[in-house]
Amino acid sequence: MGLSYGYDIYLRPRNVARVLAHLAELAPPARSVPPLEITLPGSDRLVLPFTSHFKSDPVDCSTSNTFELDLSLMFDADDALREYAQAGGPGPEADGRIQIGYIYATIRFESPMHPGYASVECWAATSRMSRLFARSANIRKAFTDLTADGGGVCCLFDTGDGAPEHVCWLNGEPTQETVPGPLFLDWRALVATWPDPGI
Repeated sequence: MGLSYGYDIYLRPRNVARVLAHLAELAPPARSVPPLEITLPGSDRLVLPFTSHFKSDPVDCSTSNTFELDLSLMFDADDALREYAQAGGPGPEADGRIQIGYIYATIRFESPMHPGYASVECWAATSRMSRLFARSANIRKAFTDLTADGGGVCCLFDTGDGAPEHVCWLNGEPTQETVPGPLFLDWRALVATWPDPGI
């Protein structure tokens, strides 16, 4: 079984639309698929430059707790991204950014970590891409920026292999803590630092 690394953003449910709109800003400027219309709980509607299960049919999440997206995203080039491109990935665009995809995203309106929070979980499709996620400082920055700009409270780099998870962003500040680790013995200790989701 291959590696499956990802970035998990935790946020108040009311901020999901905001994070998805910022995520759309990272999409390639030219897309060959029709726009995807999504209806969120509360009837907010978004049109995104992505697919869901590789289709562009409208998605109604008004009665669902989760939905999935297939993402292709642009990242500012760094050494890890350039090496990835040179080894068979798409080359840099005119603006210097490099396209990575597909990245799979699962949006949960009730996160298993805390039912009052939602999560946007973006994970690499292949082992090679997982290693890129682990090595690229600019990919990490893109996801921590998404967390910050979208009003998220926490961003984790999730390896899904039982190793300590890396906390990249917490309550408005970048960080390099791990769970478990010296500051957070377990997930409960990390979640206890999040503000009341109703605030």
